[in-house]
Amino acid sequence: MSDVLLEVRDLRVHFPTADGVVKAVDGVSFTVERGHTLGVVGESGSGKSITFLTVMGLINRKSAIVSGEVLFEGRNLLEATNDELRHIRGDRIGMIFQDPMTSMHPMYRVGDQIAEAILAHRSVSKGDARARAVEALRLVGIPAPEQRARQYPHEFSGGMRQRAMIAMALVLDPDLLIADEPTTALDVTVQAQILEVIDELKQRLNIGVALISHSLATVADVSQDVMVMYAGRPIEQGTRDQVFTAPLHPYALGLLSSVPRVDRRVERLVPIEGSPPSLIHVPSGCAFHPRCPYRFAPCDTERPDLRDRGGGHADACHLSVDQKAANRRERLDMQEPVA
Repeated sequence: MSDVLLEVRDLRVHFPTADGVVKAVDGVSFTVERGHTLGVVGESGSGKSITFLTVMGLINRKSAIVSGEVLFEGRNLLEATNDELRHIRGDRIGMIFQDPMTSMHPMYRVGDQIAEAILAHRSVSKGDARARAVEALRLVGIPAPEQRARQYPHEFSGGMRQRAMIAMALVLDPDLLIADEPTTALDVTVQAQILEVIDELKQRLNIGVALISHSLATVADVSQDVMVMYAGRPIEQGTRDQVFTAPLHPYALGLLSSVPRVDRRVERLVPIEGSPPSLIHVPSGCAFHPRCPYRFAPCDTERPDLRDRGGGHADACHLSVDQKAANRRERLDMQEPVA
């Protein structure tokens, strides 16, 4: 039996507007396996969240043109009815949203909100649902869960609210968990705790996790596989060690060069010049070429395909593997070590 829970094939999500077509997602393919975490990283506007909102069936199909396949355990969710998607959401696929303060109703107790999710999918009594809600809060490490279940969201700290959102997402024992920027606006210590909770639950429950983040450190901490997105497309995919140790695409290399490293103290980091492109007017050829320090003639006009360079490590770039290795060495030399 395959361990692949989710397989996305050539997903495209375009939004027609008065100014033109917004190509929010433009050819995304990936898999999420049971017991594995796929880290999805990229700047704001790269298409990360839209990709997984589409997986969840939360995109308004009346205002979007969606094509491709979203196969969950072999079934194409893009062909499912709204009723079928409502059954799958929460029951089979759980999602943690960015801001728990806006995702939870401020006027209802936390325990009641989790119990409501149970009652929507299970034929149980309200008492049993509340008991399961308390147990879910205990599972994610919330102290005194019986008392906390009777409190309102504003009585929780930011980290506690995020734990409650994780409890709500996992209370029905889904097979797949989608975590969209789960540590946004939390301090570093709490971020680490939340990621540890997600990773521990993934191992204990043997579920698949898709972790969406703009933070390389977040993705590196708990992911086994990594997908880097830019301008609505994946531009590099591989294992965590492949992407973080030997990045192939200049954009992925630029991301890694622009953050501090514990193994090399430097006085000056190397930023990526420029800004992400408009998704209405995506540059011709390689979308990254206006910002790429290594661009050459084909980059301006020929759009590179995502190609496997060996061992499942793929990227979308015209440069040769040898040129990319030289670029990595050059970037490392550009960083100024502390005297």
